[in-house]
Amino acid sequence: MTFLEGIKKAGVVGAGGAGFPTHIKLDTQAKTLIINGIECEPLLKTDKFLIRRFSEALIQGALAIGKHLKAQDIVIAIKEKNKKEIEQLQRCLKPGEVSLKIHPVGDFYPAGDEQMLVREVMAETVAPGKIPLSKGVVITNVATVLDIVHQQPVTHRVMTIGGEVNQPCLIKVPIGTDLQSCIEAAGGPKISDYHALTGGPMMGQLCPRSELSRTYVTKTMGGLILLPSHHPIIQHHHLSISHCLKRAASVCIQCRMCTDLCPRYLNGHPLHPHLVMRSVAFGKITMESSKSALLCCACGICEHFACPMGLSPKMINESVKSTLMQGGVKWVNTEEAFQEVHPQRSYRKIPTERLIQRLGLSIYETDVPETLQSLTPDKVVIPLKQHIGVLAKPVVENGDKVVVGQLIASVGTDLGSEIHSSLDGTVKKVEKDYIMVERS
Repeated sequence: MTFLEGIKKAGVVGAGGAGFPTHIKLDTQAKTLIINGIECEPLLKTDKFLIRRFSEALIQGALAIGKHLKAQDIVIAIKEKNKKEIEQLQRCLKPGEVSLKIHPVGDFYPAGDEQMLVREVMAETVAPGKIPLSKGVVITNVATVLDIVHQQPVTHRVMTIGGEVNQPCLIKVPIGTDLQSCIEAAGGPKISDYHALTGGPMMGQLCPRSELSRTYVTKTMGGLILLPSHHPIIQHHHLSISHCLKRAASVCIQCRMCTDLCPRYLNGHPLHPHLVMRSVAFGKITMESSKSALLCCACGICEHFACPMGLSPKMINESVKSTLMQGGVKWVNTEEAFQEVHPQRSYRKIPTERLIQRLGLSIYETDVPETLQSLTPDKVVIPLKQHIGVLAKPVVENGDKVVVGQLIASVGTDLGSEIHSSLDGTVKKVEKDYIMVERS
């Protein structure tokens, strides 16, 4: 079995992003491999824990991937403030592993964005609309590397459970575990009126309290944050696009702060959220004014930090972007698209601590216990699309006995990821988009 075949068989996807199949991403050669250990989302502690606990495996995985890619340089990018993790990595480095370097990065948001990483590590800018591979760079995150090096089917996920829970913790759970069970494993909620965010507070998705028992852990879910229902972040998620458009038309003051603090704009990309807002506000949406929305990475700085009026440039960008993409519009670089990095880029980075204060999350910024909890639920409901690509097709039937790591759904040769059972038990239900397994 080849290196890539092993990754495909294990069902490895990008654990820190949208779930792009890793065997496809690594089917290339690259000059530089960057392991993303930044974890820039506020409140999440998962990757830092994985680095501390599995430093040696992380290094061996990075070297194996680098060898496959024929990479000349292998870099583990990590925040400079994470002294324990850096020291642990340095202790595990062997004298002969000179091709692997640890690159400290400042504590700002979104330092973990792929294009920001290329800028921070290599002092180069990825062209608008392009991916890091266009610069000879492949980036993969810590959890993905460990999934590769363990050489076993991906059946569990380590998550941060934080916010309004009694015992914030790190927990290893089977994929398909319902989120309510995860909350109970963290001591239950502190309050009765709450909602949750899957992922981090900046880019995570809202999961209403009523949906927690019907929402399930996936391969890409690294955190679960509980917040009061009245918290501004939760309230923001309840806004409809029509409401955002009306607010933009009525109170946008064209201060251009959303543009001035935009990480992609500061990297030299022709992304101007204030111009998109202007075109929406005046009802004069043209291709020229709106196409820059295609470059938005949805980091949320514009709406959660920059805008003094509490507007939502990101949501409007995403709406415009979706409309353009549905119409088959793609970003095309021109000579004007290539701009220099903004001269004040280094002064406009958003410190993570300041961001946490602005978000109203300081009371939740606590250290979690060093121990890793585990949870084995009575049943799992495993989604068949936890990845970019097609739905995996079930290869089991109702009543089948399965064990942890057994293949239960496959994408064959299509784009996607293999799906495995995360429990020893019996298949109780097979649907088009999920498989339910009950524990023996």
